[in-house]
Amino acid sequence: MNIQFYNTLTRTKSEFKPMEGNTVRIYSCGPTVYSYAHIGNFRAYIFMDTLRRVLQYNGYNLKHVMNITDVGHLESDGDEGEDKMEKAAKKENKDPYEIAKYYSDIFFRDMGRLNIQTPEIISKATDHIAEMLEFVQGLVKNGYAYETSKGIYFDISKLDKYPVLSNRKLDEQIAGARVDVDEEKKNPYDFALWIKAPENHIMKWDSPWGLSYPGWHIECSAMGRKYLGDEFDIHTGGIDHIPTHHENEIAQSKGLTGKIPAKFWMHVEFLQVDGGKMSKSLENIYTLDDLQEKGIEPLAYKLFCFTAHYRTKLNFTFENALATQKALMRLREGFIRQSEGTEKIESTEIKEYEEKFLATINDDMNMPVAIGIVWDIIRHPKQSKQLAELLLKFDQVLGLDLANSQKYIDESKKIELPEEIQELIEKRKKARLEKDWALSDEIRDIIQSKGYIVKDTKAGIIVEKQF
Repeated sequence: MNIQFYNTLTRTKSEFKPMEGNTVRIYSCGPTVYSYAHIGNFRAYIFMDTLRRVLQYNGYNLKHVMNITDVGHLESDGDEGEDKMEKAAKKENKDPYEIAKYYSDIFFRDMGRLNIQTPEIISKATDHIAEMLEFVQGLVKNGYAYETSKGIYFDISKLDKYPVLSNRKLDEQIAGARVDVDEEKKNPYDFALWIKAPENHIMKWDSPWGLSYPGWHIECSAMGRKYLGDEFDIHTGGIDHIPTHHENEIAQSKGLTGKIPAKFWMHVEFLQVDGGKMSKSLENIYTLDDLQEKGIEPLAYKLFCFTAHYRTKLNFTFENALATQKALMRLREGFIRQSEGTEKIESTEIKEYEEKFLATINDDMNMPVAIGIVWDIIRHPKQSKQLAELLLKFDQVLGLDLANSQKYIDESKKIELPEEIQELIEKRKKARLEKDWALSDEIRDIIQSKGYIVKDTKAGIIVEKQF
């Protein structure tokens, strides 16, 4: 069956086929490891994971590169401000390599908690300085770059068209709007390829232009070319990458090779929080740990991301995330019921489900509809191992680890109660011994308002986390 993906470059949804053989070559923009990745970041990596799984489900092999930006990403897309790694190193009084390793380890830990597949090739920027230098030297040789007192800049006037991805007029380019006029630049919108390092700059390398460090955009162009060639199948990232980072990647590659590096450019929309933008000033930037403290599993957040198409904005609230946590538990319980079923399902009905699911995921990864098909199977009037096997097959795309549903259900019942809850339970026990039922009920309601359910059984009191 044909796969249709939306291509930001052509602004159309069109059929996808690998450029060469049965292997799909993908490049994904990875994290800048100066701080904790938040749930907005992870929407992009859940999208990346789903793309991988859809392609694998269709029988394709993958050669997938994801970079780790551990140098060179400035605070502004317009080549202004401090290097984020340098800034984090100063703030935490640590070596930038130590900072990078710490936050990289946490990032991959969180990838595991979300059951996100790790791309075949993980490439750190600092391991590819030679490739970046070679790329910049090639641009200088081809006449697409020039030197100033600050560094090496890309000359956009040499291109036949710029921009090509964002479809903006040049004077609307975000990078240009953020920078002051630099008299040394040939054009205000020329961007930095290589930056000459101030004396106190920690991360710097020898180059033909003295001690310096790479600009942000060059790393992806250099590493994509090294591992995937001058042209490859798919480039992914967030929509915030479109107007500057990915635009400049295309410019660099055209300057060196004359080619746009990726055939398909695929971008995931923003995650909003409470209907607005995430920001430090609003204190609404949440990590997976923040969600877990509220009783929301990482896999529940993954399921939550499937409630909207990747090209539409998704609004996060704790209320709807908690509702998704409950839905995930129901999904697990439904899977177990089906796995214990003994009824027979006609092969034609199974095939119909399979064809419908495949058509849905191949239609630009329409995950909300795909999840709807899963719920239809869960709610099927018959309970059958055949349906459980079908759910496991579909979970190859979902990545919700349904095979271990019983484990998650059992673990949800094993909870460490906060001291405050333990004290309330003891007060309630005393009230019940004294037959003060009004007080007992009052304390039960207080416990419930704090996210715990109290059940009085013959075996004693059972307390469960409320999902």
